[in-house]
Amino acid sequence: MAREHVDVAIIGGAVMGSSIAYHLAAHDGFDGRVMVIEKDTSYQRCASALSAASIRQQFSAPINIEISLHGIQFLRAIGEHLSIDGEVPQIDLNEGGYLFLANDKTRTILEQNHRLQTQLGADIAFLDRPALQEKFPWLNTEDLVAGCHGLSGEGWFDGYGLMQAFRRKARSLGVPYKNQAVTRLQRREDGWHIELTSGEIVLADKVVNAAGASGGATLCAQVGLDLPVHCKKRMIFTFECRDRIEGLPLLIDPTGAYVRPEGSQFICGSAPFEDPDCTDFEVDHTFFEDFLWPTLANRIPKFEAIKAGAAWAGHYDMNLFDHNAFIGPVSGLDGFYLALGFSGHGLQQSPAVGRGLSEHIVGGRYETLDLGPLGLDRFYDNQPLREVNVV
Repeated sequence: MAREHVDVAIIGGAVMGSSIAYHLAAHDGFDGRVMVIEKDTSYQRCASALSAASIRQQFSAPINIEISLHGIQFLRAIGEHLSIDGEVPQIDLNEGGYLFLANDKTRTILEQNHRLQTQLGADIAFLDRPALQEKFPWLNTEDLVAGCHGLSGEGWFDGYGLMQAFRRKARSLGVPYKNQAVTRLQRREDGWHIELTSGEIVLADKVVNAAGASGGATLCAQVGLDLPVHCKKRMIFTFECRDRIEGLPLLIDPTGAYVRPEGSQFICGSAPFEDPDCTDFEVDHTFFEDFLWPTLANRIPKFEAIKAGAAWAGHYDMNLFDHNAFIGPVSGLDGFYLALGFSGHGLQQSPAVGRGLSEHIVGGRYETLDLGPLGLDRFYDNQPLREVNVV
């Protein structure tokens, strides 16, 4: 049986795995061999390709704010990081901002979050109801008391483009991508044995589990980790509106429904009322007709006259413990790292997580930003990192 040895094997080659691979290959202190193992290099159903692809600093946990502050700097300067032979990746970054809306029940949370966000350097404006109405005259503010709008540093981009940019750059730096699924993962005396569908064995000193919703939890189970990371379906719907909505940010309604521009159209979505584990990609169009459209038309009356368009579904690797990722080394499993359970935040967090894990893998610690608060120990200690602004 053929065997191949690498210093670091990354299982999962979408945006997170490819960011880690790039950052490792570009690290001045690392000269080892990295391999990415990805079972579907068409990427047709990966979260990176099917996501609404946005970035925000409007979180309630400091570590998430700091991660996204680095993320927006990375995206703005993507040509400095991921260009190949002078060709700059196109990710169509649009800093249109998020607009979180609050009613009487949620105003206090919004105020607390805003104070923290601005203390950490995020460019967020707090708007009372009159200010909301003045800035966004198309908005129904009848049941609102306030909102927070990202003036810069927040918006949306081409998530598939970012993933491919990381992947192409990693490959240009010598990282091979093996188009195989992992059938078995074991720790032995001589390292990690990774058995592939072809029958090949990859022997690795260190392994990073970045397999996402399609297999991350399964790989954890193979090495004795029972983590609450579940595959959850999210649907995205598109529509056209005959009236112009000037200056629409990525709007988050108090109900949890969201909408943002997408070229001349709009995209929208929300967490479903019932959220079972799910592996299919079927779209429930009644969710749009019965909930999303009426909710958005109430918030933006011009949306009463729209034309529904295409819709699709993708999967989140949802961490039901606290809706934050598990990142970093695992105590008791030498050389095993996690980058899993991002709960929909993977794209925007990929630059900082790739950088941080590369630092830890090479030097045994985080250097530029301590990702320790997202380590697995919080799960064992039953100390969830609560994130109020879950979208």
